[in-house]
Formats: sequence, structure tokens, C-alpha cells
Amino acid sequence: MFRRRMSRRLLGLAVLGLLSTGQAGASELTVSAAASLNPAFRELAPLYESQHPGQRLRLNFGASGALLQQIAKGAPVDVFASADQETMDQAQQLGLVRLEQRRNFAANTLVLVVPAGARSVPKSLADLVQPVYARIAIGLPASVPVGRYTQAALEKAQLWAVLEPKMIRANHVRQALDYVARGEVDAGFVYGTDAALMADKLRLALTVPTETPVLYPAAPVASSPRAGEARNFVAFLLSPAAQAVLAKYGFGKP
Repeated sequence: MFRRRMSRRLLGLAVLGLLSTGQAGASELTVSAAASLNPAFRELAPLYESQHPGQRLRLNFGASGALLQQIAKGAPVDVFASADQETMDQAQQLGLVRLEQRRNFAANTLVLVVPAGARSVPKSLADLVQPVYARIAIGLPASVPVGRYTQAALEKAQLWAVLEPKMIRANHVRQALDYVARGEVDAGFVYGTDAALMADKLRLALTVPTETPVLYPAAPVASSPRAGEARNFVAFLLSPAAQAVLAKYGFGKP
């Protein structure tokens, strides 16, 4: 009898353990965010978790276009934060995000940087045609928002065709930044927030005007089973505390 009661008790504890594990999993919120948001979101995560006990953030970073493809293929994502409007527009057209809960939460700038030990610093985009700038890092325009902003700026300056043969294409903005910081290219186009992270390894040459403002939108993913939590996270990004952290990393208000 004693062994039978003990067996039942152990079985009950095992079931509780399984339920507890399931609840812990259910409280995990997966956020897929643009690579340029990495440092800021890593600091925001514990702040959000402290304000929402029982919830844990799982962060997934990459090029906005690549993240969109992951979501389109069924990746279990609750919130999508893109580095541009175009990628979020595509997500919206595919019915992958909740349109009514889409919010712009940060702004950025496009900049041209060179390695810290560069022999020459361009004073204008036109200077990039000079032979000294033989290799120029740029995000892939098809999937990396900073690449699209760069292409648009160079096309407006009528420099895209002449500079395209010099371009070293990066899979995301942080890769382009690393190319410049390691001196593997002569110049590169990145976000102002990324350039600030490696101020000791590169020099800021120009802030490049963009016709389309560099605005970051976030939205809950339509297929998320955690709609309430996803909505809370998007709202959190606009809170004074979250905006202060974003400002610390150089992001502007939307």
C-alpha cells in the first residue's frame, strides 16, 4: 500500500513537472529583430522581463529580409521588428503580422564609414569613385534594409552604376560594419547606431541623406499563440524606459 501511494505521488509530481515545463515554454516570447537592434534589445530584455514576471524573451537577430523569410516559412516567432518599412509592408501583404498593432518605435541614420587607419576620408559620395576606394561594403539590397537605403541614395546621386563593381555585399549590416572595422574594405555604408559601437576602429565620413526616413516598425506575428504578450512587447518598445535605452544606443524617436 505504501509503495502504491508513493508511486502515485511520484507520478503526480512528474505530471506537475511536465505542466510546469509547459507553462515555462508558453511564457517564452520569441522576438525576431533586425541585426542593428542587437545591443539595444539585449539590454531591453531584462527590463521587459522585470516588468512582466513569468515571461522570458528569446531574441533572434538577422537581416530583416531573412527574418521575414523565416516567418513566412513557419518559424515560431511572436514579434517581428524590422529595420525598414518595406520589409514590414511585405510581411503585412503576406498576412504575417497584425496590421492594427504595427508601430514605429525607433529611427536611425545612414552613414558612410572608413577604417580608423584609412589614408583618405571621402568628403562626398562622389569621392568614392576615386581609386583609393576600391572596395566598398554594402548590405545586400534584396534582403538588407541598409543596402536598399544605400542603393537609393547612390542612385539619386547617379553613382550606383559606377560604384557597383566595387561593392562587397554583406548579409547584414553588422557584417558590413565588421568588414570596415577589420580594414578589409576601404569604406562601408552602415547605420549611425552601428558606427557608434566601433568608434575606436573606424571613422565617420558622412551622414548620408535618405529620401525615405529610416524608421523601425514592430508588430505581433499573426500566427503567434501569445497575442497578448506580443502586443505588450510592442507597446513596451514605446514606453519611456525602453525609449531611454534605445536613445542610449543612438536611436532616435520614431
